[in-house]
Amino acid sequence: MIRNEGEYQEAVRRLQDERERLTQHQAHLEGMGLGVEEVKRALDPLRAFHEQLAEEVESYERLKRGDLDELMNLHGLGVTLVALRIALGLTQRELAERLGVHESQVSRDERNEYHGITVERASRILDAMGVRLRSAFEQPIVRHGASRQSAASGL
Repeated sequence: MIRNEGEYQEAVRRLQDERERLTQHQAHLEGMGLGVEEVKRALDPLRAFHEQLAEEVESYERLKRGDLDELMNLHGLGVTLVALRIALGLTQRELAERLGVHESQVSRDERNEYHGITVERASRILDAMGVRLRSAFEQPIVRHGASRQSAASGL
């Protein structure tokens, strides 16, 4: 996951370099007299890396536009916190200042995708970004020993 503008610029540069490298490598392989299938097999790993990098660049650009994925059952909360910061146009430094911590702490946390974050800490980060989290339960709550039918009907 690309987490800041520097990583984004580097990824865009690498993407262009990889595009050129793919073209040159294909021409070299074809010049060696390899068949279409042999060239394809040789280039597939490079193409896979190129596609992955292109997806990361596209994902960062989508986040910068404010297009975020939905958070389900708090899975991916750490990635969502990073995505929110990017979508809001905040740098890691600006978030660190708002939280009263060093920028390197935010960078480390984001690299680890806030692994093991507490609810209290997530709440402080959301507050620092000026974001409110709203949640709702979609499945009916079933009491121990009660069937879903009776719980849903209020019995």
